[in-house]
Amino acid sequence: MRNSANCIYVESNISIPRIFEFLLLNFELNQGINPIFEFLLLNFELIKMLQPLNLPPYPFKISDDNGQLTLFDEIRKKNIIITPEEWVRQHFVQYLIRQKNYPRSLIRLEGGLKLNGLQKRTDIVVFNSEGKRIMIVECKAPSVAIDQKTFDQVARYNMVHKVSLLAVSNGLQHYYCHIDIENRTYNFIEDLPVYSKPI
Repeated sequence: MRNSANCIYVESNISIPRIFEFLLLNFELNQGINPIFEFLLLNFELIKMLQPLNLPPYPFKISDDNGQLTLFDEIRKKNIIITPEEWVRQHFVQYLIRQKNYPRSLIRLEGGLKLNGLQKRTDIVVFNSEGKRIMIVECKAPSVAIDQKTFDQVARYNMVHKVSLLAVSNGLQHYYCHIDIENRTYNFIEDLPVYSKPI
């Protein structure tokens, strides 16, 4: 964890006691407090949202944006208010980019779709280099159990997207499914495939 005037950079696996230890050390060394540190000290409930997840740790740029804790989103190129679901979404995006080698340019967040005349949104949509959708990811907050309702939701979204890979994650549990659209079959898989460019 390090700081600058208006933001701090946090490794996502850092524990809450470690955050406070860093804040107090910074206060003692500087005989004062950075505004973002003051905000974090006063908003302990927000810090609890930064819990470690069952995904590799990633560095995030976290800021106080007019009293709201925000995180810089590399895909949308803007600060996003941190919610428990957003924390999971940002981790999963980094997992796709850093562990599975999916290019940032092929990932879209909160894409809109129409389902039975209603406007819905998918958390993460991944495309191939030809612009065809190949994966959708549904993210939930860590406190939300992944159950049949969650799988039904992502299956309904796939009625529109018709992709071969589905993922569901609450940051602690992850489920991956390969869909054979032509034969209308599916099977759960251990992990997502690594991105590979077509030859």
